[in-house]
Amino acid sequence: MSEEETMHTTAEAISAPAVPRGLAGVIVTDTGIGDVRGQEGFYHYRQYDAVELAANRSFEDVWHLMVHGRLPDAAEQADFLARTAALRALPAEMRSVLPAISRATSPSGPLAGLRTALSMFGALAGLSPVYDLDAEGRRSDALAACAVVPTLLTALYRLGQGLAPVEPRTDLPYAANYLYMLTGTEPDSGRARAIEQYLIATIDHGFHASTFTGRVIASTGADVVACLTGAIGALSGPLHGGAPSRALDALDAIGTPDRIRPWVRERVIAGDRIMGFGHPVYRTQDPRSQMLRTIAEGFGGPLVDFAVQMEAEVEQLLAELKPGRELHTNVEFYAGVVMELCGLPRSMFTPTFCAARVIGWSANILEQAADSKIIRPAARYAGPPPPQPVPVL
Repeated sequence: MSEEETMHTTAEAISAPAVPRGLAGVIVTDTGIGDVRGQEGFYHYRQYDAVELAANRSFEDVWHLMVHGRLPDAAEQADFLARTAALRALPAEMRSVLPAISRATSPSGPLAGLRTALSMFGALAGLSPVYDLDAEGRRSDALAACAVVPTLLTALYRLGQGLAPVEPRTDLPYAANYLYMLTGTEPDSGRARAIEQYLIATIDHGFHASTFTGRVIASTGADVVACLTGAIGALSGPLHGGAPSRALDALDAIGTPDRIRPWVRERVIAGDRIMGFGHPVYRTQDPRSQMLRTIAEGFGGPLVDFAVQMEAEVEQLLAELKPGRELHTNVEFYAGVVMELCGLPRSMFTPTFCAARVIGWSANILEQAADSKIIRPAARYAGPPPPQPVPVL
């Protein structure tokens, strides 16, 4: 960059308008993938209500919608299911190193292991930068990377428990195969469908930190796995990925319904966050939470009864202690309940969320890769005024 260009860029940065911290609410691009309308309690994938999709379509149908831009017809549905199922198996070279990855990342869990394992998969597959590929080549790489994520996550979990990984099956759909690889037992249809609906409902949810991270990397022209690995890293942060297990931990800590109000009151007064309540975008009911509550109530039982009672009492108490704020259950609250009822270990709650969100990331990566403009925002310098003399010892 020439001196004149440098001066021009610096001047632009100095004169740039102030923006909210964290770019909150700042529009940075156009997208055809979906959006969240927080005031309405509504979100959508492409032109369809996401909750309606979860109620009426399969995971593979919605995956097709995200990467192809349309829901499949019957022939496309069968072809897509067969194509993605055939991509689930890991390269032979990976099977020998997964135990070492599991041991090295055991303190942090399968999500940390996934970053390493997925990077290795990308290297073994010889994925090219998206900049060098046409649309079909990028889509093929994205499908391959997304298809192995459940296989990697479940293998890393089982190895961490001293169990042998379970090979994927091509005759089971995405959600049922995920549960099968996790537990070693083919799930019943009710639990498989409950997890499938959870996965569909969490594929995408606006322009959050991990999606933005994946798109920033895609704008550099990097390969699909590099983009996905960066997004996984962003998701791993506790301020973003959340933890459905923590909502269940709160239920465990409370123990009995009569302790709900004193337990919550004590923590709100102390300034603590009540896990599973509140959302940075929704100013009304989170539609994902409402859907998952219905699924949980379909199972029934003491855990569900306790969760429903806690929801009602906590929302009432938060309205008293924080008047004027709309604080309702978010997706984490009933997601934890549903996953617990379906037999998932709590350490796999957030990795399961990742197994869904990887589809949304891939759609965003493909969309970003179609635009060759690199994302390069500016920062306003706020340190000591330069230039100052360099001290000489």
